[in-house]
Amino acid sequence: MQAAAQAPVELVILDPRLHQWGLPAYQSAMAAAVDLHACLDESLELAAGSPAVLVPAGFAMHIADPGLMAVIAPRSGMGHKRGLVLGNAIGVIDADYTGQVMVSAWNRNPAGSAPLRIEPGERIAQMMFVPIVRANFELVESFSVASRRGAGGFGSTGS
Repeated sequence: MQAAAQAPVELVILDPRLHQWGLPAYQSAMAAAVDLHACLDESLELAAGSPAVLVPAGFAMHIADPGLMAVIAPRSGMGHKRGLVLGNAIGVIDADYTGQVMVSAWNRNPAGSAPLRIEPGERIAQMMFVPIVRANFELVESFSVASRRGAGGFGSTGS
């Protein structure tokens, strides 16, 4: 088994309650992501279908490596069982961003459903670090190699 790659990421704790609730940390030896806590002063109710709300995660970080980025995704149970998803599908944190990490929380349940309540300190999202490959764009008149798919759009491969 190959050990996971590691990279230094600087953290600044902005909400001291994270020391009680839990600093960003992997919860198992094979976890791919760290959980993010809702650093709220009081419960937050998200009405079904209402606009997304930014929830602070209580820390800032500096990745500082242009070959690395962080991705924020909903926690599986929160999305599947309760309907909490991210207002922007996923969150992308660039290596040079140093502001507070925020979670765009949205209640995807149908209108008329009960509001979704987020409690202070609740784990609402997860953050993983992924490598980046930056494209070196080359302007051409035509492509150098033909593709079997060509310009076929959505569903062109048979699904």
